[in-house]
Amino acid sequence: MIQRSRRAAALVALCAALSTTAVAGGASAMAESPSQSATQTVSYLGHQFTVPARWPVVDLGKAPSTCVRFDQHAVYLGTPGGRQDCPARVLGRTEALVIQPAAASAAAPRTTEDRAAQELVATGNGFQVTATYRADRALAQSILAGAALPPPTSGSAAPPRASALVSADSVVAGSTNFTGQGFDACAAPDSSSMSAWKSSSPFSAVGIYIGGTNRGCSQPNLTAAWVSQQAAAGWRFLPIYVGLQGPGNGCGCATLTSASQGTAAADDAINEVTALGFPAGIEITYDMEAYSTSGGDSSLVVGFEAAWAAELHARGYKAGVYGSMSSTIGDLVKNYTSATMPDIIDFASIPGSGGSTVSDPAIPSGDWADHQRIHQYTVGHTETWGGVAIGIDSDYFDVQLSSATTPPGYTPNADSGWSVYDSNTDKTTVFGMGSGGHLGFSQGAG
Repeated sequence: MIQRSRRAAALVALCAALSTTAVAGGASAMAESPSQSATQTVSYLGHQFTVPARWPVVDLGKAPSTCVRFDQHAVYLGTPGGRQDCPARVLGRTEALVIQPAAASAAAPRTTEDRAAQELVATGNGFQVTATYRADRALAQSILAGAALPPPTSGSAAPPRASALVSADSVVAGSTNFTGQGFDACAAPDSSSMSAWKSSSPFSAVGIYIGGTNRGCSQPNLTAAWVSQQAAAGWRFLPIYVGLQGPGNGCGCATLTSASQGTAAADDAINEVTALGFPAGIEITYDMEAYSTSGGDSSLVVGFEAAWAAELHARGYKAGVYGSMSSTIGDLVKNYTSATMPDIIDFASIPGSGGSTVSDPAIPSGDWADHQRIHQYTVGHTETWGGVAIGIDSDYFDVQLSSATTPPGYTPNADSGWSVYDSNTDKTTVFGMGSGGHLGFSQGAG
């Protein structure tokens, strides 16, 4: 969350980890395209994977603190570590591979696909392979096929990321309500780290990246059992969904093209929090990084966020949106009374801001005024508490949403839709629900 996309300026290189890599086979030429011949062969767990020669290969057994990132090409061998040394934020996905041990099984290898997360997961006797992709799904498939792994079953979905579902009663609906200091980390910290921070840090709420096309860090700790344990320890939560980004985003991320995609994003986010043991009624925040506000881009993003909020509301959840004042939050403020608004805003406002306020001069005092704000006041830094160092963003929460809270700024049109005015183009975009619940829109002069 950002300016979460910019602070990973340091997209920290894997150099330190690469000194301990295990590469079987190889070639001297540098290439990443499957149409070129420069490849290397990586042997692990009885399978051979042919990958582009430029991809670094990291042995996680020798470098367990390596941050397993899906925003850059790499092959990771072994189980991602519980204490990954990650930047506070990693955004986006590309083609990458994680090959790790799994439980023994007599079942034949099987491949599933999660299109929303843009990943293929192949499982077999004693192994699991996760292949992420962005623009080159064919490359990911060809790597698996070259290792004699089957293509994804038609209509298959990846298994829930939570290792074991727990009773929703152990995570109350109010688990996303909190007033005070919180933080978010790219990869959910392991339980011992959470315990150390709970007893020694000023933080009592944690942001967790539950899913989405542009979630960049692996999440070995983020399971239903982990959520239940942290809830019992007194932690409150900010579930964050990193989906499609606005046009002209600076992170090279997968970009939204239709306002109606907000509905599918909300449905996928609900699937993710359900797998983690959260009950209905919680708040889920959409991470919308900085984007272009020229042309009709602002109207497109506001329409997307309206569809996100409307679908969450329809299914009994609260909606949040994170963003910077220069684009996401600024556009929501402009359309506060003309589009379906999120229940809370999580705004990045850094220069000169303090860590105990949710006020900002660019946000009218009457908007999201009833304990409906989170303020991200420090980004991309490392703090150490209880002897445990974690790369984090720091946030101040003022969120107290009851089931009776009315979404702010929702003014339905006669056609059960909403309109968005873009001052840059002097045009109004009208979003309406058509037959079958499909979202459509039309645009005209202001």
